[in-house]
Amino acid sequence: MPRFAANLTMLFTDVPFLDRFERAAAAGFSAVEFLFPYPFRAAELRALLDRYRLDLVLHNLPAGDWDAGERGIACLPDRVAEFQSGVTKAIEYAKALGVPRLNCLIGKTPAGVDTARIHDTVRSNLRYAATELGKAGIELLIEPINTFDIPGFYLTTTRQALELADQVGAPNLRIQYDVYHAQRMEGELAGTIARHLARIGHIQIADNPGRNEPGTGEINYRFLFAHLDRIGYAGHVGCEYKPAGTTEAGLGWLAWAKSTSASGATG
Repeated sequence: MPRFAANLTMLFTDVPFLDRFERAAAAGFSAVEFLFPYPFRAAELRALLDRYRLDLVLHNLPAGDWDAGERGIACLPDRVAEFQSGVTKAIEYAKALGVPRLNCLIGKTPAGVDTARIHDTVRSNLRYAATELGKAGIELLIEPINTFDIPGFYLTTTRQALELADQVGAPNLRIQYDVYHAQRMEGELAGTIARHLARIGHIQIADNPGRNEPGTGEINYRFLFAHLDRIGYAGHVGCEYKPAGTTEAGLGWLAWAKSTSASGATG
């Protein structure tokens, strides 16, 4: 069975964020992820991880004004200094929290800006981030996002992400493959993951439509979880979904994920 990490931004939202660590551990998770640690002191988060024996496997670089609708600043030519400052801050948190990888949300393509300038900014920012993270032994991820949920997002497909990574040329730059976003943009989930397994640093899941828990939509997660075992995916799978009801009520999928993987079932 894949190793699942509870996304504390999306799960257990009936309690305050700092109370979600305990809830995740009680639900049987040994690893967590979330969008941003920055509203909290690193020591406070570290204490919770230690208390509940949880590994933090992922968080994001600062992504601008989230509440105002920004979804990353790496593609904004007039925000380079802010981006670089965010990289420094993210590394400080990652070191304190023992995080092995950080995700960079590229952002929404700015209107009225020369396309070549935008592309150059993205590549330059990613080279900077990869270099600085590399010095700290941290992996940098980039994530394609579907344009139904976030219209205008710069990075939208696996192919585009791979091409961008090739252009940046950093050994510690890999792909965050979100199954939900990939299903909406391109499909061909199992084949894509298998072909590019060596370049995928992290996988996230949600079903479609609705972005709810596995088993609520069209994606055959019984097959997909067994497939990840067969092809040797050794990383964590982040549960970045919106529970259809309460988080605990929707966790029944974990039982069949375990039995499916153990039996080698394919569908």
